[in-house]
Amino acid sequence: MNTITNALPNIPRLYTGICEWLACVVYLLVIYRRAPKWRSALVAAIGLPAIIGIQYFDGAMSLDFWILGMLLAVAGMYLVIFLGAQTTPREGLYVTARAFVLAELVASLHWQIATFIGFNNHRRPRAPVWGLDLPTAILATIIYLVGFGLAWAIERHNFERDKPMNPSRTAVAGSIIITIVTFAVSNLSFVSTNTPFSGSVGQEIFYIRTLVDLCGYAILGAQQEQARVARANVELASINAKLQSEHQEYLQSKENIESLGRISHDLKHQITALRAEVDPEHAAAGFEQLEASVQEYSAQEHTGNSVLDVILTSKVKACAQQGITLTTVADGKLLADMSSMDIATLFGNALDNAIEAASQVAEPERRLIKLALYEHGQFTVIRVENYYESTLRTDDQGDLRTTKSDQRAHGYGVKSIKHIAGLYHGDVTIKARDHWFTLTVLLPR
Repeated sequence: MNTITNALPNIPRLYTGICEWLACVVYLLVIYRRAPKWRSALVAAIGLPAIIGIQYFDGAMSLDFWILGMLLAVAGMYLVIFLGAQTTPREGLYVTARAFVLAELVASLHWQIATFIGFNNHRRPRAPVWGLDLPTAILATIIYLVGFGLAWAIERHNFERDKPMNPSRTAVAGSIIITIVTFAVSNLSFVSTNTPFSGSVGQEIFYIRTLVDLCGYAILGAQQEQARVARANVELASINAKLQSEHQEYLQSKENIESLGRISHDLKHQITALRAEVDPEHAAAGFEQLEASVQEYSAQEHTGNSVLDVILTSKVKACAQQGITLTTVADGKLLADMSSMDIATLFGNALDNAIEAASQVAEPERRLIKLALYEHGQFTVIRVENYYESTLRTDDQGDLRTTKSDQRAHGYGVKSIKHIAGLYHGDVTIKARDHWFTLTVLLPR
């Protein structure tokens, strides 16, 4: 290891600890928290002296235990984030990696500027307490406010506060590797000045350190943005696939019903032919058979909206096949402003979910579904109710989880309904009480 020319004093432990704590606070403010606010605040309050204590403990150890000291510092940050936000272990690691690089960046930037201005040169007497002086503390306050404030403004757009991150193992491993490489390269000059990536002059070393930390933070930001866009694309693709599927189902149902109408028309001619049958018994048997067929095929809903008629007609038949009683009171004219695809998807999903739940009811007389479509004030109200006996399960956000075994292929029905309601500036509410499940969609008129 070569000698550093005009070596500068290292960053005081107090400043390092404060930066690590502030970085944790920034991420506690922007990520999804399962913990209540009071718990986050309590953990953050305890975390400040704990992290600073770890820094002074590390400083008291021999340089031989330098790596152990760094691991203790990272562990302290991890515990503040893990306990303060009640993250999963994987989420905690993912966020801690970003917080650590952010803390290194701001601490290095402050010390670089402070030494450049001359607040901490060797000729200046050091304060007796903490090794600090007032100008350095004032400069630190300004830089910390700006640095961590900017980080908060950036990261609040990179993370969603209303849903967990659930980073993949690959993403967590990638963020840890980026953090290790960033930290190693930024501090390489303190290990050896004789490498292509090292500096040999005090101020130059801090410049390299700040620049490398900035690059590491930018790479982690790009990684998070890429993950966020990929997750949004997957969800959007799933919703679009569901929309296309429902629309194809609607088109198929419409074609089937039109075919049945033609068959019904032909059967009437056959009835006329049977009337000329000479054998009375044979004619009577034929009449009964054909009339029963015509009655079955001509059973259609008439709500005032042709798309809704097709959907309800197909669902009524599906219910009849499973012994479910479907009661409908619907004014289809209220859906005049909705596209046929949205109507088919919204009602198709709502009724499919209801049929799925009602079909699992053991007693046939309790297999009940009610659908109402009516006007109330300035809203169009769509309400679908069904009796159920199965256990409802929700995820961390309170959303219902699919009861089907393939969790990835299913579970988008309610999301599709909410997506469509959102397109029309509406809202969706779900209630489950006394074995009655009620889905209500409010659409402003």
